[in-house]
Amino acid sequence: MSSRPAAGGGRWVEVDPTRVGRWAEGFADRHGPPVVSPQGYGLLLTASDGATAELHLPPGAPTVGDAAQAVPPRRVDDVPQFVSVATAPRRLGLLLARKGAVAVGVAFGAELLVSKVDTRYVQGRTAAGGWSQQRFARRRDNQAKAALGDAAELAVRLLLPAAATLAALVCGGDRRAVDTVLADRRLAPLAALRADRLLDVPEPRHAVLVGAVAAARAVHILVRDPA
Repeated sequence: MSSRPAAGGGRWVEVDPTRVGRWAEGFADRHGPPVVSPQGYGLLLTASDGATAELHLPPGAPTVGDAAQAVPPRRVDDVPQFVSVATAPRRLGLLLARKGAVAVGVAFGAELLVSKVDTRYVQGRTAAGGWSQQRFARRRDNQAKAALGDAAELAVRLLLPAAATLAALVCGGDRRAVDTVLADRRLAPLAALRADRLLDVPEPRHAVLVGAVAAARAVHILVRDPA
């Protein structure tokens, strides 16, 4: 479980979906039994002392009901139902990109099924000035563009064929790099599946991609303590 400050106050807590029930019990122990309110993002817990916790379903988490069979989706009404929905196995696409490196994969549940990592040299910064520095800057930009072009090709080969089976595409790394990759018109079906969540990851490597599966499945909880 990790925690970070939230814009506007409070803090974001990331919890493995299998531990959400225990986390909610701890919240009730600390703040009193909460009132549970269904929300578009998941659930809102409002404790008797004024503390609140917004439980946000992870990317691709299915709603209760099967839209494919014309069954109207229903809201998540309580914590056990939230946990059931959040932990349900689903197929996620992963795209991690930074200048010179990309990692793509498809996961089902907590398992990474297929993956590919590609790196390409990008010129480092130089302390030289004048025309020399401008020349190096242009070279770096060209190398970065070529690397992101390769990343788009990799996504076309590995992720695009799986697009129809994905519940969501979760991206990570540098937002501009990810945006550049998904700007490729061939990847429009993947861009349409892109989740709001952007994973904060270092330069993509296989181990980073493996760790990204858990981060993509984590439940994000916004906690605000009593005033």
